[in-house]
Amino acid sequence: MKVVIVESPAKAKTINKYLGKDFEVLASFGHVRDLPAKDGSVRPDDDFAMSWEVDTNSKKRLADITRALKGADELILATDPDREGEAISWHLLDALKGKKAIKADMPVKRVVFNAITKDAVTTAMQHPRDIDAPLVDAYLARRALDYLVGFTLSPILWRKLPGSRSAGRVQSVALRLVTEREEEIERFKPQEYWSVVPTLNQAGKSFATRLYSVDGDKTDKLAIKTGEDAEGLKAAIEKGNFKVASVDKKPTKRNPYAPFTTSTLQQDASSRLSLSPSRTMQIAQRLYEDGLITYMRTDAVQMAPEAIEAVRRVIGKEFGTEYVPEKPRFYSTKAKNAQEAHEAIRPTDLGKHPDTLRNLDPDQHKIYQLIWRRALASQMRSAEIERTTADIDVIAAGRAITLRATGSVVTFPGFLGVYGVEKTDEDDEDGKDLPALNVGDTPALEKVEIDQHFTQPPARYTEASLIKKMEELGIGRPSTYAATLKTLQDRDYIKLEKRAIMPEDRGRLVTAFLQSFFTRYVEYGFTAGLEEELDEISAGQIDYKEVLRRFWKDFSHQADEIKDLRVSEVLDALNDLLGNHIFPEKPDGTDPRLCPTCGTGQLSLKLGKYGAFIGCSNYPECRHTQQLAESATGQASEAAQGDGVLGADPETGAEIYLKTGRFGPYVQLGEDAKDAKRSSIPKGWDAGAMDLEKALKLLSLPREVGMHPEDGKPISAGIGRYGPFVLHEKTYANLPDVEEVFTVGLNRAVDLIAQKRAGGGRGGRGAAMAAIQTFEHDDGPITVRAGRYGPYVNQGKVNATLPKDLAPEAVTLERALELIAAKGGSKGKTKAKAKPRAAAKKPAAKKTAAKKPAAKKKAEA
Repeated sequence: MKVVIVESPAKAKTINKYLGKDFEVLASFGHVRDLPAKDGSVRPDDDFAMSWEVDTNSKKRLADITRALKGADELILATDPDREGEAISWHLLDALKGKKAIKADMPVKRVVFNAITKDAVTTAMQHPRDIDAPLVDAYLARRALDYLVGFTLSPILWRKLPGSRSAGRVQSVALRLVTEREEEIERFKPQEYWSVVPTLNQAGKSFATRLYSVDGDKTDKLAIKTGEDAEGLKAAIEKGNFKVASVDKKPTKRNPYAPFTTSTLQQDASSRLSLSPSRTMQIAQRLYEDGLITYMRTDAVQMAPEAIEAVRRVIGKEFGTEYVPEKPRFYSTKAKNAQEAHEAIRPTDLGKHPDTLRNLDPDQHKIYQLIWRRALASQMRSAEIERTTADIDVIAAGRAITLRATGSVVTFPGFLGVYGVEKTDEDDEDGKDLPALNVGDTPALEKVEIDQHFTQPPARYTEASLIKKMEELGIGRPSTYAATLKTLQDRDYIKLEKRAIMPEDRGRLVTAFLQSFFTRYVEYGFTAGLEEELDEISAGQIDYKEVLRRFWKDFSHQADEIKDLRVSEVLDALNDLLGNHIFPEKPDGTDPRLCPTCGTGQLSLKLGKYGAFIGCSNYPECRHTQQLAESATGQASEAAQGDGVLGADPETGAEIYLKTGRFGPYVQLGEDAKDAKRSSIPKGWDAGAMDLEKALKLLSLPREVGMHPEDGKPISAGIGRYGPFVLHEKTYANLPDVEEVFTVGLNRAVDLIAQKRAGGGRGGRGAAMAAIQTFEHDDGPITVRAGRYGPYVNQGKVNATLPKDLAPEAVTLERALELIAAKGGSKGKTKAKAKPRAAAKKPAAKKTAAKKPAAKKKAEA
C-alpha cells in the first residue's frame, strides 16, 4: 500500500479514484505547522532558528497519516506544484520524522502535477523527485521576513499610534499605493476646457468631427480654455464651407491576450464579472480540484505544446479554419519577478465547452467560461481592422480651421469573436463608422455643439487595477494578492465603495507613520528588490539566511531607534505629513486650523486611547474635538458652527446642547460636566437637522416599553453600539429601524425577544432552530442550521461555520463532510445515495464547543 498526501479532501477523493486500490490518499488540510503567534518564534540571535507549532486539528491529521503509514510501503507527497505546496510537503515530512512515523527503509517521494486529470496524475507518479530544498528555503525566508516585520513593527504601532492594527511587509506597501493615490486626488486642481464638435453630413449619413488645428496650431483636448473661445470657433465654423482635404485608410491588427495568469484572471474577473480576487480564487480552486482547469496559482503565460494543439483543433471546429493562425502563438511574461515554473491557467480539456457543464454553480460557470474563452482567444488569428482618418478644411471661415473625423471597421474579427477587449476613450472615437469619403468631397454642416468640461482627477484603484499595479512594481506574489487586499479590509485600513478602493483614516495614519520612521521599508523598489532575492533563493542562487541577516541588521537597528521616540515627536511628524488631508484649504481663505469653538486655539492631531482625533491647543479650557474624517471633508467646521443650544429641557429647565466629539455629533443635557447626560446622534440622522424635539427623544432613552407578561420584569428600548434594540433580562433583540425605538409597543417587543431566544440569541437558551438540511451518515446525522454567528453544519458535538459565500441551502453532503472534517469530525464513509430531508424540530441540546485551533498569526503579514 502506498500512502499519498494532498491538501484537500476534494482533491484526495478525485486522485484516489484515478490511482485505485493500491493507494490510500489522505488530506493534510493545508499546512500542518506554523509559527506560533508570539515572540521568539523566529530567533535572529540563534541564526534565525524557527519554532513550529502543530495545532489541534493538524495533530489529528498527522495521527491519521501516522496510522496509515504503519502498514504502508511508500509515502508520496503530492501537494501543490508551487512554493507553498513544497513547504507543506517539507512540513509533513519533518513532522512525521519527528513522530518516528516513517520507517528507515520507507521510500519518500515528491510528485507534482499541474492538473488533476487521470493522465496528469498517473504521469506524475511515474516521475517522482525529492523535495526541492531551494523552494523550501524561499518559503522559510518569506515566512521569517513576514514574521519579523509583523512582530517588530506591530508593537511599535500599538504604543506610538493607539488604535492601529498590525503592519505587514507587503500589505504596508500596498496600503501606501492606495493612500498616495488618494493624496493625488486631494491635490488635484481641475482645469476648465471646452469641446467644439461639428456634425457633418455626407450622402445622407451624419458623422461627428473634432477640431484638429486652428490657425496652423494643432489642438488638443485642453486647447480651448473659455466659453468665449468656443463660441467664436462655433460662429466661424457655422459661416464656412467644408471640403475633404485628405483621406487615409490604414489596415491594422489587434493581437489577442496571453492565457490567464493568477493576477490577470483576478483582474478580468473583477472588471468583467465584478468578482473579488478572494472569491475568484475560491472558485478557481474548486475548478482545479474538480479537474476542470490547470493549477491556478501561476505567473506563466505559455500553455503546454499538447494543449496548444488541442486549442487549435477546437478553434477550427468551433469557428472555422480561417480563425486558426498559420503558426502557434508563443508568449513570454512582462511582469517583474515572474516565475514560469507552471503552465498558464487553462481548461484541462479544451473540448469541454462551457455550455456542456451543467453541474457548475453560476459563478463557477462564469469563471470557467472566462478561462475557456481566454485560452481559445490566445491561439486565434489577430483581429483585422481598417482605420480611416479624414481631414476636412473649413473654407472662408475667417480663420484657418481643420476638422478631423476618425472611424474604423472590423474587416475580420479574429479573436474578438470569442474574447472582446476593454474599451478606451480612443477606441470609442476610432470605433465610429464613417460614410464613404473622398478627397474633394464637400459635406454639409448639420450642427456645431459646444460643451464645458473640467479635467478629472486620477481614478481610485479598483481591486483589478491595484493588483495590476502591484504586479508591475513587483510587489508580492500573484498567490498573495487576494489575501493582501482582504487583510487590509479586515484591519479597517481600506474600504470599497462602488468597487473603488479608498483609504480609511486609520490606514492613512499607519502609512504616514511608516513613511516617516520606516521610509525604506515601504519603498516600492526595496520591496520589489526583496522579492527578487526571494526568487533567487528559489533558484538556489543565494543562501536564504544571508538575505535574512542583511535585512535584520538594518531593520532591527531602525526599530530600536523608533522605540525611544516620544509620542509628541510622532504627532509632529504626522501633523506635518497629513496636514493637507486633515486641514484642507477653505474656500474663503481663512485658517483651516483655527478652532471653530473658541476661535483662538489651533487644531492638531491628537492620540487617545481609541485612536487619533482632532483637538484644540487650548485644552482643557476648550474641549473641542472632532473626527479625522469630518475634518478632512470639511464637515467638522459645519458641525461646529451648529454647536450650541437647541432649547431648554421642559422638566429641569437645563439647556440642551448639540456638540461634536471625537466619535461624532451628540446631544447633551446641561453644562459640561462629568455626569451630564449625553446621547450620540444615530447613524442616518442629519446633525444639521437636529432640533429640540429630536434631542429630547434621544435623551429619553433608554425608555421602558412595559412589563413582560410572563415574569413581570421590565422591557426597555434603546440605542446601543450595534443599533436600536429592545432588552429583557439580558436578552437583546435588534430593531430594524431607529425610529421604532421610540414607538415599539409591548406586544412587538415580546415577540422580538421570543424570536431572539428561539434563535439562540445572546440572552437565552430556548429551543434549537429547526435544521435547514439533514444528511444521513454512518457517524450520525449531519445538519445545516442557522446559528447566532451565522449558518453552520453540525454532527454530534462538532459545529463548523459555513463560509460567507456558501448559502445554507446550497450545502452538499460532500461539502458538509469537508467542513466537519476540518473541525476534527467524522471521517467515516457515507451511506449510499444520502439525500437531504426535511428535519423536524428538536428540543434544545446542550452544546459542547469544539476546541479552537491555536491562534493564527495576527501581527505578521
